[in-house]
Amino acid sequence: MAETATPATQDTPPPTSTRRERTGWYFYDWANSAFQTTVITVFLGPFLTSVAKVAAGCELGADCTGYVYPLGIKVAAGSYYPYLISLSVLLTVFVLPVIGAIADRSLHKKRLLAGTAFTGAGATIGMIFVTGDRYLLGGALFLVANISFGAAIVVYNSFLPQLGGPDERDAISSRGWALGYLGGGLLLALNLVAVQSFDNGTAERTLDLARWSIVSAGLWWAAFTLVPLRWLREHPTAAALAAGRGGNVLTDGFRQLGRTLREVKAYPLTLFFLLAFLVYNDGIQTVITLASQYGTEELRLEQSTLIVTILLVQFLAFGGALALGGLAARIGAWKTVLLSLVLWTGVIVAAFRLPAEAPLPFMVLGGAIGLVLGGSQALSRSLFSQLIPAGKEGEYYGFYEISDKGTSWLGPLAFGLVFQLTNSYRVGLVSLLIFFVVGFLLLLAVPMRRAIVAAGNTPPRVL
Repeated sequence: MAETATPATQDTPPPTSTRRERTGWYFYDWANSAFQTTVITVFLGPFLTSVAKVAAGCELGADCTGYVYPLGIKVAAGSYYPYLISLSVLLTVFVLPVIGAIADRSLHKKRLLAGTAFTGAGATIGMIFVTGDRYLLGGALFLVANISFGAAIVVYNSFLPQLGGPDERDAISSRGWALGYLGGGLLLALNLVAVQSFDNGTAERTLDLARWSIVSAGLWWAAFTLVPLRWLREHPTAAALAAGRGGNVLTDGFRQLGRTLREVKAYPLTLFFLLAFLVYNDGIQTVITLASQYGTEELRLEQSTLIVTILLVQFLAFGGALALGGLAARIGAWKTVLLSLVLWTGVIVAAFRLPAEAPLPFMVLGGAIGLVLGGSQALSRSLFSQLIPAGKEGEYYGFYEISDKGTSWLGPLAFGLVFQLTNSYRVGLVSLLIFFVVGFLLLLAVPMRRAIVAAGNTPPRVL
């Protein structure tokens, strides 16, 4: 790990940005996190499932099994939302790299951010019209919102390498991620207070409150996106400047994506990092996704305990992202992420040993997840920024988002198979250890300094 940068990389001046510009970038994390927390984590699944059950002929709030027929396909109402998630992931895999390629060749990247963000926010606000048995409308709006969410994240992340030099990006990424957890947690807290205050116990009122909570996330997303659109500056790449002198950004973007797919094998260490990220991040996403189910089914905890724990995770992740970002400044992001994976392994072991019907230990473990969650994700994002060839930030962050979102079925699949064989959620949880152990070993095997130099970049002072 003692490689030094080549003269070519040393001669490359670090990008410059203003404090106002970086603050604007942070605020997109604040804006879009409302969709992830309020919509995806809490309200949308039960909401769309209830609408699908009404369409299947069930009484609102009744526990019954019915079927809906989207495009003539027989689907159990309870499976409608999970199938939508799978479909959105499949479509996202095709969309994100294309969006990234277009972003790299656009002179107006902020317009692309505006288009994708406002499309997603608009589709989320459109959930106000999902009433009665309009499950198809709800499903279509969710697909548009979720795909647009991923596309906007690709464009947003592609600004990161242009906001600071190699030694600054860990702190920049950590601050953005921390602010995102704070914003998402704040809106979720406000919505949960509203639900507790105005719910009269009827299924109709519960559904209405869920709908308005989802709409509020769309309004929040759209309103706070105005800050980065105002404060960010354009940093056109050489490819964007060339494309601006002639040609079509859309068709040129497709051609460039084809060239990148052929050339990406020239950066095997970047691909190896993506493989490591794919494995350990799948473990992280599975823990987040299945924590509520584990708490409900295995630990027999009340819904109120789960809600408090979700909020605890959100607000502690704010501090955790900043704390691990500070640690990365001392020992390096690569070592800090490796340390976080050791801590994640400890979280899994502790979760296996949690007693049933004991809210306090579960909330303490949720606090531990919050402290390690934000930092491991934020520093993975900044680490990857070091491995991207100059001028291809959008494309490579498209691949990164696929690794983040497009393969998040592996962990739940392993969990589900183990549960089916053992009928034990605890044993299913232990199966997730393999993702953190293998991910740790893969990341440990990446020669980060050599990988950064191979991508044509200057390594940070400490890794």
